[in-house]
Amino acid sequence: MRVIVTGGAGFIGSALVRHLVGERGWDVLNIDKLTYASNLSSLKPVADKSNYRFLQADICDADAMHRAFLEFQPDAVMHLAAESHVDRSISSSAEFIKTNVLGTHVLLEASRAYWTVLPPEARDAFRFLHVSTDEVYGSLGEDGFFTEATAYDPRSPYSASKASSDHLVSAWHETYGLPVLVTNCSNNYGPYHFPEKLIPLVLLNAMERKPLPVYGDGRNVRDWLFVEDHVKALTTVLERGRVGETYNVGGRAPMENLTVVERICDLLDGFQPDGTPRRNLITFVPDRPGHDRRYAIDPTKIETELGWRAEKTFDTGLSTTVEWYLNNAWWWRPLREKVYSGDRLGLLEADSASGKTLVETSA
Repeated sequence: MRVIVTGGAGFIGSALVRHLVGERGWDVLNIDKLTYASNLSSLKPVADKSNYRFLQADICDADAMHRAFLEFQPDAVMHLAAESHVDRSISSSAEFIKTNVLGTHVLLEASRAYWTVLPPEARDAFRFLHVSTDEVYGSLGEDGFFTEATAYDPRSPYSASKASSDHLVSAWHETYGLPVLVTNCSNNYGPYHFPEKLIPLVLLNAMERKPLPVYGDGRNVRDWLFVEDHVKALTTVLERGRVGETYNVGGRAPMENLTVVERICDLLDGFQPDGTPRRNLITFVPDRPGHDRRYAIDPTKIETELGWRAEKTFDTGLSTTVEWYLNNAWWWRPLREKVYSGDRLGLLEADSASGKTLVETSA
């Protein structure tokens, strides 16, 4: 199998590349622009493999994308390249529209041009897998779950840009016949996670005995999925999914943000006890604009149709994650010192005077 992975130096993308190259033995071309959240160090385990190639390029660069297809001759595309941080989308939406919407359009057109001239057997086998988010569905009430039939209701610039890209992918299937698949996942976590997101940010702050500010009342609910379970789901969908279908991928682990922060504190207290509970570092701060109250995914379709199921519980996955960060300061410390130190993002102008550091809740 020869696969182009876009965004393969990001958090989920690098986990996918490690899985495909190291465990499945597939030939992979990783295309990544190398933005602030990309990190080639995350690919260290496979960087020297003969079945791995890297191309630094922007998916908005049509010429570069067409050349990549012609030179690599892929059997499939797994499209993960995206701007993904909700708070950054509030502060600066233009990059989200450019990469997530226009970039997806460029990639679809490059895929279509390549796919159209393939021999019949290769045309039938080709797949374009678009990786998206549960945030396109908006906010749930006190109960219920997102299913593949849930109406789209994006509430942030980030989720609106991803919803737009989802619709583009579906339209290219209906209009041109491009053999596409779409997945919408819940919040990912695990090793190599850029420290602007909830779990790594809280974890590193707690390790350093810094405050752990939490949005609002901390009762917003997110559904958690261990990243290595997610990439196995993506591979399963690529291999066995029905063309034109959407599959929701979740770990069956919806949890209040405050509970997540408390569990990180308790785990660290167990691994590195020093007499003062880290829960004492928790501080409640003003909420984020447009903060969705609750997400929860029903993954029944992928479980019953394709036989995938999350292997990690939240407790086992979080313990694995905490241990990894404790043992791999070589990876995260340069990011904390040179790229992102934990300052708050996504403040509206009227709120920015507080200057407080807040914890983000997006995947």
